[in-house]
Amino acid sequence: MTGPEPDRTALVVVDLQNDFCAGPATLARFGEDTAVLERAVAGCVRAVARAREHGVEVLFVRFVGDPEHQGPSWRLRDRTLGKRPKCLEGSWGARFHAVVPAPDERVFTKRACFDAFLSDGFEEYLGARGVRHVVLAGLYADVCVDTTARTAFQKGFHVTVLTDCTAALHLPYDAVLRFMRLVYGARTTTADDPRAWTAPVDRAEEKTCARPTD
Repeated sequence: MTGPEPDRTALVVVDLQNDFCAGPATLARFGEDTAVLERAVAGCVRAVARAREHGVEVLFVRFVGDPEHQGPSWRLRDRTLGKRPKCLEGSWGARFHAVVPAPDERVFTKRACFDAFLSDGFEEYLGARGVRHVVLAGLYADVCVDTTARTAFQKGFHVTVLTDCTAALHLPYDAVLRFMRLVYGARTTTADDPRAWTAPVDRAEEKTCARPTD
């Protein structure tokens, strides 16, 4: 007797776009230590290649921040902090950076929000494909990657965060990863780890579901 179908895995590349990787505001935030950002970008490129090699579906999530998509709290925050909108639809800043989705790879758009699950059709697509394990790469670990990981965990998805494929913008990076391990049970590892590309297995649940053979 065969067991249940294993959970499928998808690599979700979050906001790897010019404004977040090479835009002047981002570079100013990182100062002289842009090597951190460059390593994360290079890691994402490597992760996309690894996923394709392993037959793991790659999904791309992009952000557009046009004012018409912003809610009143978002607009107030930007005015208060002097932030300018990023990744305007059709602009250089909104284009993917260092990666190009293949013709058969899906792209989902977030409109002035952090969470990939707020993209039209994202959660429904995962469900239709039988994906229950999301591998997260992209920017930023303490903003959109964390927000997506939080929702994924609450919706019952297994979460893996590729530590060589992201970087933190506001908070200490190690603390962000530790938080995700403790609160979301996230697996944190690199794109070169073969375990990253398969869903974690709950051995206790496996024993509970096992049926005696005749």
